Amino acid sequence: MSNRILHIINLGIEPYKKIWDFQYYLQSLRLEGKIPDVLILLEHSPVYTLGKVAKQEHLLISPHKLSEEKIDLFEIDRGGDITFHGPGQIVGYPIIKLDDLYQDLHRYLRELEEVIILTLKEYGIEGYRIPGLTGVWVNDEKICAIGIKVTKWVTMHGFAFNINTDLNYFHKIIPCGIKDKGVTSLQKIYNHKVEIEEVKQIIIQKFGKIFQYGHIEKFFSIEEFLSYSNVKIMEGV
Repeated sequence: MSNRILHIINLGIEPYKKIWDFQYYLQSLRLEGKIPDVLILLEHSPVYTLGKVAKQEHLLISPHKLSEEKIDLFEIDRGGDITFHGPGQIVGYPIIKLDDLYQDLHRYLRELEEVIILTLKEYGIEGYRIPGLTGVWVNDEKICAIGIKVTKWVTMHGFAFNINTDLNYFHKIIPCGIKDKGVTSLQKIYNHKVEIEEVKQIIIQKFGKIFQYGHIEKFFSIEEFLSYSNVKIMEGV
């Protein structure tokens, strides 16, 4: 059995900026060897994020409408274009020391996709890749977007997997800058809501297998994780 350790931080709905800052804090701790690998799983309150190659014209809603509809907007440091995060979508942020396994970003992206493909398989759904387009697709529509940032082989950002997401939010952007593809969710495919916590547990199982962890520890708040890890609680978290 592998001696690799993964800590899961399983949260509810959290604002984007709080968790973006928290990712940076965890990445710094991981770079210093103060914590093992971490996977954050959560939902966000409604937010559009623009990656490093995003074009402003892919946001189809005015600043006034964003404010009126209580949707946050952030220009961020991950790869990729514009996407949406919100309730009903499982967002996963792996903070892992990738070079403990390999130094290959393309392989890492493919293995994140594989986690989602294997999770979909548990629901009898065939997810697949489209060459040249990062993410996971079902029936020619994207069900999971992926965008990452890596510093000295420690990762942050990650994947956004539509479970019960309100897909109307995607009509106000050109998702990932791709004009000729739609967006889907497990709820849309099944025509009923799917239990978020159930999906999270499957993701944890598949992630652990793909990334070869022998021991997985679970935490249900930021404070619980930091207290267990014996590191200073970040101000404002």
